[in-house]
Amino acid sequence: MPVTQVKPYEAKTYNLQLDGISAEQLEQHYKLYQGYVTNTNTLNEKMAELIEAGKMGTSEYMELRRRFGFEYDGMRLHEYYFDNMGSNGQALTSGKLVDRVNEIWGGMDKFIADFKATGAMRGIGWAVLYQDPTTGRLQNFWITDHEYGHPAGFTPILVMDVWEHAYCVDWKPTERAKYIEAFMKNINWQVVESRVK
Repeated sequence: MPVTQVKPYEAKTYNLQLDGISAEQLEQHYKLYQGYVTNTNTLNEKMAELIEAGKMGTSEYMELRRRFGFEYDGMRLHEYYFDNMGSNGQALTSGKLVDRVNEIWGGMDKFIADFKATGAMRGIGWAVLYQDPTTGRLQNFWITDHEYGHPAGFTPILVMDVWEHAYCVDWKPTERAKYIEAFMKNINWQVVESRVK
């Protein structure tokens, strides 16, 4: 039975104008994102060919399947990241997000400090504010690479890329804190609010 081919993933177009993050930095980031989209599609095609040929038990298939998580999550996390940027970073003072943050952290300032500290941890990865779909509770998580550390079933609410490619055009690798401050100034809190259930 032939494998049904899925529609290829398409890269979204972004043209962010950010305070403190240069157009050159963003352009490099967009190119990297396009690579994740391209690689996700290539892996899908190659895995479909192996499935069609009945070669799911091969080492080639297994390696492609493992790699798929990295490429796919790299694509989606970048979409969350770019989508939650592009505003003046003025934090909300009311709404679902603020209510949940107040219940857990006792205020937006404490939540923001915790989120920034999560992003400042050593290593490559992501800082992600997630919402538990069962309890509605919000929690900051460190995600290593793209595919390790996601809590099962949780919804990304706020996503910050802290791989060096996110900031090394504008800052030295040791200046992640400056990038995090620039990121926080550009959060589109209305988008973040819209993700809260």
